[in-house]
Amino acid sequence: MAVDKAMPVLIVDDYKTMLRIIRNLLKQLGFNNVDEASDGAEALNKMRSKNYGIIISDWNMEPMTGYELLKEVRADEMLKKTPFIMVTAESKTDNVIAAKKAGVNNYIVKPFNAATLKQKLSSVLGEF
Repeated sequence: MAVDKAMPVLIVDDYKTMLRIIRNLLKQLGFNNVDEASDGAEALNKMRSKNYGIIISDWNMEPMTGYELLKEVRADEMLKKTPFIMVTAESKTDNVIAAKKAGVNNYIVKPFNAATLKQKLSSVLGEF
């Protein structure tokens, strides 16, 4: 099945520069329908009013972390099937295991480039 590059994508990070970087990488890959949230709580509000094809979220944010967002999404009947990729600067095995247990679809360690993002997106959404 072909990946719909017009689908809405939500990127979540409390660091504006990182939001811009991820948005630009997504644009390079052909995804132009991108919304942003600066923390987990804002992301949850957006997800409850719009259907996203995938969520790409940073782990370390205040007041609601990406990990807490992931757990909220997986516990919500309407949102739980939404693909979720976690982005973090930490490659600690404990974090990867915790995210996997919480239902993350994939994991990206910063820094990363368009090729890495494409590989992670392809593993979750299918080849494009």
